[in-house]
Amino acid sequence: MNTTTDLKVVYFPSCINRSMGKNSFQESDDLQLTALTHQLLVRAGFTIIYPESLDTHCCGMPFSSKGFAEVNHSQSETLETALLKVSENGKYPVLYDMSPCFYHSNSEFSKALKIVDPIEFMLDYVMPHLTIKNKKDTIAVFPVCSVKKIGKTDQLLALSQLCADTVTIIDSNCCGFAGDRGFLIPELNEHGLRELKQQIPPNCKEGYSTSRTCEIGLEKMSGIDFKSIFYLIEEITR
Repeated sequence: MNTTTDLKVVYFPSCINRSMGKNSFQESDDLQLTALTHQLLVRAGFTIIYPESLDTHCCGMPFSSKGFAEVNHSQSETLETALLKVSENGKYPVLYDMSPCFYHSNSEFSKALKIVDPIEFMLDYVMPHLTIKNKKDTIAVFPVCSVKKIGKTDQLLALSQLCADTVTIIDSNCCGFAGDRGFLIPELNEHGLRELKQQIPPNCKEGYSTSRTCEIGLEKMSGIDFKSIFYLIEEITR
């Protein structure tokens, strides 16, 4: 991808981001994440391609986490087939908007597809085509478990530092939300983030991550606005 004429990307919005609304801090006229991501990619000059029958697709992770291996593999294979078709057998990169979904597909798919996690895509593909207009003063950022596992924490920090003067990386082995476990066993989330509030500077009112469910737990336990880092990038380049 060397010129603005060949900036094409396949965007796979995760089923969680497709089905969940905005958080309690967001205004009624704020865009839902998938719409905001589309707007952001267009701003950066991308032509966006979506998989056919998008609402039928899931990476399979929710089934895998519950022990339904057969359904997981079936969902994963169906998604891979759809992404291979729409990307012309890997000609165009595939953007995932949640790190855990990327991590799961990365372990399931063949290497023919170029799937890219949200941090790498924004840092390497999108930011070079955008102008930073209103950098934030102070933000908090949380690297979710999948980000740590794939070694993207440093890239998350680099991306965040493009967007804000002061970046606090939240230090926790795991937020404890663990998919839907935070809904069912909130004590896991409370324990995982028991030291969260003391890590957030008093003047910090915004936090960012790359997993919707983790952000729900982070918002609950911090009392500040926690959402996808895509919102941060969109705001500072608006």
